[in-house]
Amino acid sequence: MKAEKDWKPMEVEAEREPIRHRGPGEEFLFYRAVAEGRIDAVQENCIQGAFENLEGVGRLSDDPVTNLRYHFVVTAALITRFCMEGGMALEEAFGLSDSYIQKMDRCKNLPEIVLLHDQMALDFAGRMRQLKKNAASSKQVAEAIDYIYVHIMDRITVNDLAEAICISPAYLSRIFKQETGVSVSEYIRQRKLDMAKNLLRFSDYSLVEIANMLSYASQSHFIQHFRAQTGMTPKAYRDHNYMNNWNVNRKEGDSETP
Repeated sequence: MKAEKDWKPMEVEAEREPIRHRGPGEEFLFYRAVAEGRIDAVQENCIQGAFENLEGVGRLSDDPVTNLRYHFVVTAALITRFCMEGGMALEEAFGLSDSYIQKMDRCKNLPEIVLLHDQMALDFAGRMRQLKKNAASSKQVAEAIDYIYVHIMDRITVNDLAEAICISPAYLSRIFKQETGVSVSEYIRQRKLDMAKNLLRFSDYSLVEIANMLSYASQSHFIQHFRAQTGMTPKAYRDHNYMNNWNVNRKEGDSETP
């Protein structure tokens, strides 16, 4: 009780140049991409230099190198937790994070820290991708799962998938169901739904834009599919989950007319 009585909120020093912090949506989508093993999306983020672009993020130190070191540690911690949530073993995730933080501590300048960040993100993403492929016992199903993750934004049919891995559609359908417990089409729908949930939670894309990004035939088709899988509409899901219910503006276009 004494500690509670003695507690006082810390007075936050006013910034000399106040920072307007950007929303966390873009960063959360990046962490999700790492945890889902979507190497292409992680690579694109690295190529764009998102980590070194500190506009709109907190200034943790007046020294640029120290500031980026602190942001590296934050990123490593969040990637670790997202990947553990995605199925990575606790000891592997924490061991990998500790190793990269120790390497970062030996970096001497900003370019070295940025390069190590990109290596860390791609390493985690590669391990998560392999983890998902290992869920299949046969080479063909592992290749099919890999293809689905790489092309999740495209329209994927069983015929396209079978052709890509050089087996017949009938054989693919049979072994896929045996090894995963669901049909190829259902697996694709589930993975698209996972991506849709991420976009609804962590981005300002309208429903029309999300439907187009995931190659649905129409917004109505997207809404019907989402409601059939989750029991709620995309708008209801976003209203309940968006940025942990932070009060931020939505982009126009979130009307639902199935």
